[in-house]
Amino acid sequence: MVFFCDTNCELNYKIAESVGITNIIRMPYTLDGVEKFYDLGKDHNAKAFFDALRDGQTAITSALNPADYTEYFEPFFKAGEDIFYISFSSEMSGTFKYMDTAVKELKEKYPKASFTRYDTKGISLAAGVPVWAAAKAFAEGKTVNEVIRLLDSLCPRMNALLVADDLNYLKRGGRLSSAQAFFGSILKIKPIIKLTNKGTLEVFEKVSGANKAYLQITQELVASVSDLDDYPVCILTADNDEAREILVEELRELLPKANLWVYDVGPVIGTHCGPGTVAVVFVGDERPRATV
Repeated sequence: MVFFCDTNCELNYKIAESVGITNIIRMPYTLDGVEKFYDLGKDHNAKAFFDALRDGQTAITSALNPADYTEYFEPFFKAGEDIFYISFSSEMSGTFKYMDTAVKELKEKYPKASFTRYDTKGISLAAGVPVWAAAKAFAEGKTVNEVIRLLDSLCPRMNALLVADDLNYLKRGGRLSSAQAFFGSILKIKPIIKLTNKGTLEVFEKVSGANKAYLQITQELVASVSDLDDYPVCILTADNDEAREILVEELRELLPKANLWVYDVGPVIGTHCGPGTVAVVFVGDERPRATV
């Protein structure tokens, strides 16, 4: 069995290496007209990326094409090996339509191999923690069915709460209107974005002031978090050292037994939420239901 993940899980490369993950689909993004492929932070300079956005350079995300997926998967289909791929949310990209095209052609060409994709309905470390947990389970000798049961229990409880700093990025992505972004910026409103049960990101609340927003996501995390012996509590920031220090200090005090993962926001979330974004990811109660 061959284990795959993609870089939209934003699992840090050192952690990926520690659990033996070697087959990683590098997802594309474009910065100021130049296509790049994320590498889980190995050679990616997060500060340079967010400085470029602040300087007015444009970033967009894009999909792989069927030929890209064929290049990743065909060697294993040809060898008759079974592939198990844990992906980010289907609701966040059309890339999986292209993947399905490639896999269909490969199955026709190599009928003895099998392919399974598990949709975490998450992105960033809300997908990365399940990838990490599954890789550990496979290393311990668990079967595919056992790992699927683990993921079925874990993924609905993978929570992500984000606070965006620059509302213009949410406006570009259609999550805020131009008027909301304009008046929100004047009033220093900070939207709190949550990962839903459908695998989408929605603005659920708007809080006045960054510190109040950080306090709110911290309180929600502490009230909901569970399984601290088994899973990390993650803090992600988009070149926002002040917020990082605040959250690390608070969570170390409030959850002294928590295994804190503190990393940079990757270019995918960073493209859509912008510099200064702060996020927490944790295992807790089931995700909120999507409203749209």
